[in-house]
Amino acid sequence: MKHLSLIAALVLALPSAWAQIKPCDELKAEIAAKIDANGVKNYTLEIVAADQVGDRKVVGSCEGGAKKIVYVRN
Repeated sequence: MKHLSLIAALVLALPSAWAQIKPCDELKAEIAAKIDANGVKNYTLEIVAADQVGDRKVVGSCEGGAKKIVYVRN
């Protein structure tokens, strides 16, 4: 019975965790900090609609997957 209660509590808690959608600008700043920390220079991060990615490298997804953050080396 304890396991059932634990499972029920987890199931109720998960939707609230999924509902927290990270803003694109915040995620872009986090990704840029990681790239900069690795010493990479001359790159561009761009926020685009999910259907506008093309052949660019996706390095993040935000706004519930509606937008993507793409990396382009200059």
